[in-house]
Amino acid sequence: MKHIGLSIALLAFSAHSYALELTSTDINEGQLMSSKFEYNGMGCSGGNLSPQLSWKNAPKGTKSFAITAFDPDAPTGSGWWHWTVLNIPADVTSIAQGASGKVNIGLETRTDYGKPGYGGVCPPEGDGMHRYQFTVWALPQAKVDLPSDISPAVVGFTLNKMAIDKAVLTATYVR
Repeated sequence: MKHIGLSIALLAFSAHSYALELTSTDINEGQLMSSKFEYNGMGCSGGNLSPQLSWKNAPKGTKSFAITAFDPDAPTGSGWWHWTVLNIPADVTSIAQGASGKVNIGLETRTDYGKPGYGGVCPPEGDGMHRYQFTVWALPQAKVDLPSDISPAVVGFTLNKMAIDKAVLTATYVR
């Protein structure tokens, strides 16, 4: 009987549960981003390209994905939303570099730059290193019914409330 209990316990520990995972060919965890992902405006002069992102191990029940890019270090008191994309179909597992605004990847909603689409990194000069959190959200419904001009803070609130799982890739940038 002791062996049966031990066998069951070992079986339970050996059953793999894979968490949602986010990777990129363009940005690496904790590493400095290239200027091609920097905003072009507000004193910044980068390429304003959205980075390539890939994800895997979506949890059971995922019917769509969302992507956000957020700077928690922006000197606003509430961070800065650089990208919010909703209603990415569940069978999509990657987004190409520069896809924002050029390819129908989902509903790109308003960012803190005041318009939809990717708005590149652009920390104030001399403000030190900023972290940029790229997050993929696994959602239990195929469509999040929000308008494209919704506040990015409302998008963040909605995603935090409804997500089944999320994965974060944090890169850095400084000017």
